[in-house]
Amino acid sequence: MGSSKNSNKNFEEGAPAELPTVPLRDTVLFPHMFAPLMIGRQKSLEAMRHAENGDSLLFLVTQKDVETEEPEPEDLYRVGVVGRVVQALALPDGNQKALIEVLSRATAREFVEKEGMLVSTVVSCVDHLTPNRAQLALMRSVGEQFEGYVKLNPAIPDAVGSVVKGISEYGKFADSVCAYVVLPVDKKQEFLAERDPVKRLERVNVALANEIKVLELKKDIDEKVRERASNMQRDFYLREQKKIIESQLGEQGEGLDPVAELRQKVKDTDLTEEARKVATKELDRLAVTPSESPQATVSLNYVDWIIGLPWGQRTEDCGDLREAARKLDRGHYGLGEPKERIIEYLAVLQMVKRQKGPILCFAGPPGVGKTSLARGVAEALGRKFVKISLGGVRDEAEIRGHRRTYVGALPGRIIQGLRKAGSRNPVFLLDEIDKLGADFRGDPTSALLEVLDPDENSHFSDHYLELEFDLSEILFIATCNMEAAIPPVLLDRTEVLRLPGYTEDEKLNIARRHLIPRNMVEHGLNRRQFTITKPAMLELIREYTSEAGVRNLDKYIAALCRKCARRIVEKRGRALRITPRNISRYLGLPDHRQLAVEEGKVAGTATGLAWTMHGGRVMTVEASAMPGKGALHLTGKLGDVMKESASAAVAFIRSHAAKLGLDPDFFAEKDLHVHLPEGAIPKDGPSAGAAMAVAMLSALTGRKVDRQIGITGEITLRGRILPVGGIKAKVLAAHREKVRHLVLPRANERDVRKDIPESVAKGMHFTFVDRLQQVFAAAMEPASKEPKEKGKQPARTNGNGGDNGAR
Repeated sequence: MGSSKNSNKNFEEGAPAELPTVPLRDTVLFPHMFAPLMIGRQKSLEAMRHAENGDSLLFLVTQKDVETEEPEPEDLYRVGVVGRVVQALALPDGNQKALIEVLSRATAREFVEKEGMLVSTVVSCVDHLTPNRAQLALMRSVGEQFEGYVKLNPAIPDAVGSVVKGISEYGKFADSVCAYVVLPVDKKQEFLAERDPVKRLERVNVALANEIKVLELKKDIDEKVRERASNMQRDFYLREQKKIIESQLGEQGEGLDPVAELRQKVKDTDLTEEARKVATKELDRLAVTPSESPQATVSLNYVDWIIGLPWGQRTEDCGDLREAARKLDRGHYGLGEPKERIIEYLAVLQMVKRQKGPILCFAGPPGVGKTSLARGVAEALGRKFVKISLGGVRDEAEIRGHRRTYVGALPGRIIQGLRKAGSRNPVFLLDEIDKLGADFRGDPTSALLEVLDPDENSHFSDHYLELEFDLSEILFIATCNMEAAIPPVLLDRTEVLRLPGYTEDEKLNIARRHLIPRNMVEHGLNRRQFTITKPAMLELIREYTSEAGVRNLDKYIAALCRKCARRIVEKRGRALRITPRNISRYLGLPDHRQLAVEEGKVAGTATGLAWTMHGGRVMTVEASAMPGKGALHLTGKLGDVMKESASAAVAFIRSHAAKLGLDPDFFAEKDLHVHLPEGAIPKDGPSAGAAMAVAMLSALTGRKVDRQIGITGEITLRGRILPVGGIKAKVLAAHREKVRHLVLPRANERDVRKDIPESVAKGMHFTFVDRLQQVFAAAMEPASKEPKEKGKQPARTNGNGGDNGAR
């Protein structure tokens, strides 16, 4: 850099000069002003020292991004100001505080870094203007606007307006106005970059007009807010005075406001003493709360929920049990045992007047009528019916409600259902109780314990109400698909009534008595327009559906009714009669083939009986022996229990190889592969053990298995056959698939005698066994040289009777 004398001289003459440079953050300086600056960056401190040692001149320019810590030349604007350091003060932390006199605007031609600081080659820009009349008028107009702007903006001292108005020099006046108008940095930089003072003043004139409009609007809004707050205080004092005057005159002012109306409802409603006390206290708090307050809405809703609950409303039960039984029979065909248990339950209720026994739980596959049976109980008793679905519920607040501190809080589903019913003793259906979940929001299972426990639900407390409500008069009924999926703590409080499914005859009667008449009404048909023969119904049941319930059957009947309605509307006929000949024309080919089980005898394949959440089903077990090293391969998406059953079957066959006609070392040279088709469907449980053992032995010996024999039973390593569950569902599934011979554990004989309908057992043969050897003898063709079996022979009977028959 040159000497300070030459630099200063060149600058005064308008020639380029090299000046130390200080970048500014979020600040734009204008000529003819004094500006205090805080200098802290190392390069800026070095520029200050050079300026103090020289002619005290600095180039001050604004950086484009306020967040840039060490700005490069491209980070700086080109137009800045030249200032003189008037005073500098070193601070204890190493920074400097400086007072700068801004001399003029200048344009930087080049930025370079020298001696640890930023140096700019700048050219000064000096205003030389003799204003004409129009320009003087603009100057006066801007001065008046600026005075108004200063009055509206409390951040600018009032004296600034007078000082700026007294400036007579045109360029200095324009720069002073630009300096004091509060605008974004990029906008102010545009004013600084404008070299023509007239254009600069015109642009700031427009900006002033816009800012004045914004400030006037803000002032108007502030005044309205203050006025509204004042009115709220005024209304509060007037309400207080009104209450005092009414209390002195003995008047209540009924119907004049929501609080008075709620007070009257609290007075007229049959509430408990605790509920009345809480509601009155809440209304007293509401009376002194401004109506615009959010708390007022919360209190109004809370009192409304208290008043809306049926604290004293109840319905009278039907005392005629015979009439109740007739209503159940009219609404539901079959289901003899569940209906008998329901009538017994109602009889006990009538005797003791309060429910103290376990909660009824209807368990069965979809479509067997669990929900409709619960609704039938309500109709038979003459009670209101409420249903809540618990499938997928994971939040405890769904049962107990939310605390009122939460936005949008509501009571739980129990309290909501009671308000909807309008009675304190409805029939309350808890649907899909086996599908409850739990996560970080709590465990709804635990919340249901208080609801379902007869010893605790008389003082149930919802989190929203925080009042005790007596639930002991409610008749709770739960439904589930899988009993094993119900949490044990809930299962302990319920009595399970199983609805395993319907027989073919029962489905036929349900369709003729309920499904067909209901669908005809829903589709606007009468008996002359739509008929379906009994053989056609049987074909529909056998060929188009394979289910424990009647849900799919109902869908097919609805489809036939739609076909009939379209036929009538299009005038292609006046009536439709469905027969076995034309049913496929309207429904297409059957979705389910009746004989899903292969006929005849096949080696390496057995027919097993299984139970699922959709009811009983017949499944195929396949086994194949191949050269290998004794490995056991299991496929078909099997669960751990079923894999263990397969291992137990292999162990039994190996330990009894000689008696079964096998080489004792056969397993060292052969691999076994066991597969259960429909591999995408998960399978588990112990009841397939006997069927897998039969398939394995058949594959190893080549002895064929009769596929028309269904097998179920759990096996042990010693070859014992243990009882299994779901016997009725399995027998009904075998009956649907035309499997007429079943091999069952002897311990399940009583289940057959008790649960299997006469119409199903009549045409079936049951063989009850204790040992696995008896299963082999019953299901497989005899070996050419089979050792004579010792012990008890299997008992074989048909449904018509016999020494060990099922009936």
